Amino acid sequence: MEDCLFCKIAAGDIPSKKLYEDEQVVAFYDIAPQAKVHFLVIPKRHIPSAAALTEEDGALLGHVFAVIAKLAKEQGLDNGYRVISNVGEDAGQTVKHLHFHVLGGEKLPV
Repeated sequence: MEDCLFCKIAAGDIPSKKLYEDEQVVAFYDIAPQAKVHFLVIPKRHIPSAAALTEEDGALLGHVFAVIAKLAKEQGLDNGYRVISNVGEDAGQTVKHLHFHVLGGEKLPV
């Protein structure tokens, strides 16, 4: 989508501090971190939110979570981390592009 912030980041039109990129996903640090380690993993293909996923997206989701596990290990999150995906405005989704926040590096509040 032309006006999607994360599509522009995925395309390289808007700079980001990238951790990882392949043909399917991009991972980059959050600009307003909520933990010592806070990065996002997004699919390059525009998907508005988890509510728009279908069974055909299963392989993509498996890849997203494999990338999350790889990056969490590289970031030293051996004691644990949190993965969050907000769906809709009431849940706090501000960018209408499926994304997963990964937070860790410290004891997180319950």
